[in-house]
Amino acid sequence: MDVNISLPGDQPALRILKISPKKGNLPDSAAQALEGRFHSGRLFELTVHYRDPEAGTDAMEARFNKLKKELSAEHGALTPNRQDRFIKDNFATSSVSFHREPVKGLFLLLAYTAVEDQLRKTSEATFSLLYRNDNLRQDLEKLLVPAGKVPGGKGK
Repeated sequence: MDVNISLPGDQPALRILKISPKKGNLPDSAAQALEGRFHSGRLFELTVHYRDPEAGTDAMEARFNKLKKELSAEHGALTPNRQDRFIKDNFATSSVSFHREPVKGLFLLLAYTAVEDQLRKTSEATFSLLYRNDNLRQDLEKLLVPAGKVPGGKGK
């Protein structure tokens, strides 16, 4: 397994951990990669990425719809979030997403993207499932002490 850790310089409290195999899927999974975002060491966002270069866009769309149906049965109806389609330089890109936010700041997002090379007549599709606890992230950001400030001090 490959593990990539990203430490954004402009966000020192953020750590992004991505786990993926060199090729194929994660063990015992239809997912291709798993990505976690940590703020001050605490997980606040988890994304599961699904990609299969061997499967056509129809097969990937069917997998997306199957997961959407399973999530709706388990967590309640997903609300349409966004739908886009545009063509640029002979590449047609379409995307659709759905979400569920049972409590403000806690949400589940399912997004599908397909890209078609109209010149070469090839296409590929991916989709991702994201869970985010924005309430935790916001609480952790409030706890951060600005650089150079001492708690209880007078900003010195």
